[in-house]
Amino acid sequence: MASLEQTRQLVTEIPGPGSLELNKRRAAAVSHGVGITLPVFVARAGGGIIEDVDGNRLIDLGSGIAVTTIGNSSPRVVEAVRAQVADFTHTCFMVTPYESYVAVAEELNRITPGSGEKRSVLFNSGAEAVENAIKAARSYTRKPAVVAFDHAYHGRTNMAMALTAKSMPYKSGFGPFAPEIYRAPMSYPYRDGLLDKELATDGELAAARAISVFEKQVGAANLAAVIIEPIQGEGGFIVPAEGFLPALLDWCRRNDVVFIADEVQSGFARTGAMFACEHEGIEPDLICTAKGIADGLPLSAVTGRAEIMDAPHGSGLGGTFGGNPVACAAALATIETIESDGLLARAKEIERLITERLLRLQAADDRIGDVRGRGAMIAVELVKSGTADPDPELTQKLSTAAHAAGVLILTCGMFGNVIRLLPPLTISDELLVEGLDIIAEILGNL
Repeated sequence: MASLEQTRQLVTEIPGPGSLELNKRRAAAVSHGVGITLPVFVARAGGGIIEDVDGNRLIDLGSGIAVTTIGNSSPRVVEAVRAQVADFTHTCFMVTPYESYVAVAEELNRITPGSGEKRSVLFNSGAEAVENAIKAARSYTRKPAVVAFDHAYHGRTNMAMALTAKSMPYKSGFGPFAPEIYRAPMSYPYRDGLLDKELATDGELAAARAISVFEKQVGAANLAAVIIEPIQGEGGFIVPAEGFLPALLDWCRRNDVVFIADEVQSGFARTGAMFACEHEGIEPDLICTAKGIADGLPLSAVTGRAEIMDAPHGSGLGGTFGGNPVACAAALATIETIESDGLLARAKEIERLITERLLRLQAADDRIGDVRGRGAMIAVELVKSGTADPDPELTQKLSTAAHAAGVLILTCGMFGNVIRLLPPLTISDELLVEGLDIIAEILGNL
């Protein structure tokens, strides 16, 4: 395949006639329960560009929701996948195993935080990883309850929905949900600071507030696990105050509670470290990964302390497609690409480019309430001028106009007022700056 030209190009309106025709077919054939951010149908993608069926080239600041971190159809991944497909596509690891599953587990045990003996198990989706981490924690502790946090997102299966905080569109009408799920307050420095400046900057104080909820509403004797995104994804790219995560982990260790880090969105070099929890030097008991693990092929994993991961009885963990050999080949190539191509450093450079530009914008526009995030996982929280009131209408207008201009951005946040930027780490500086210029121009005209 010829390399994809790394320039933005609009040859039709967005979406174009080809995409509109395909969208009619989608509406007739696909469940209306599946939402679409932008009805542009993709023909090719790579680097920082998505090319649609009409020949339009859009700047990709979404990476398929933090999946194509190393760029779409990355060369090592393409080569590895082709070779594996030619050998075999499936046997089911639980029936007749294969080396690549073991190799992925070995790599995950090596690169995840923590120096002790570890084990891994592979699945298909982030939600599956979350569900199975809870299973392992309950099996190990022999306790039922789980605590999740305000603004959390952990997936769309029944247990994962119960852990997720946002009702629409993730939970509304889909209950009843799994029992013994409790919710604690998250450290949200921007919003906390509107009430208490100390709470916004003192992570240990914010952790004490959450721990008080654990102890009063659940009790350590009943609590199997605390699950948290080290940087919340769908909730708005919320980076907790420094000290929050270590204080939670310390409490869990003292109370025989399994600490689960959900790094589905923040893992695999996205934040400038291989995993976001490394920024605070913490070593979770279990870590859930997916999204960026295999450059777009469906794969997820739970990795953690051997004694916890080995607690479930034989055949208690698994699944027909978990650790599919083609996805495993892609994962091994993805990890090699991150390490060989210096993508951790690239994520930090992207962070500098984005945050410097957004902070300059913020200084001139009080509708930018907060700029936050790490690496190539940066968010802008939009508020009504002169207030801290969320402005989802402005957020939607900005997103819609950016799409029409050929820049793919995503929204998130409990209040629908956060623009999230998730460019692939292979995007060029020129494309990234152009995308930011367009966003800034549009916001200035709204």
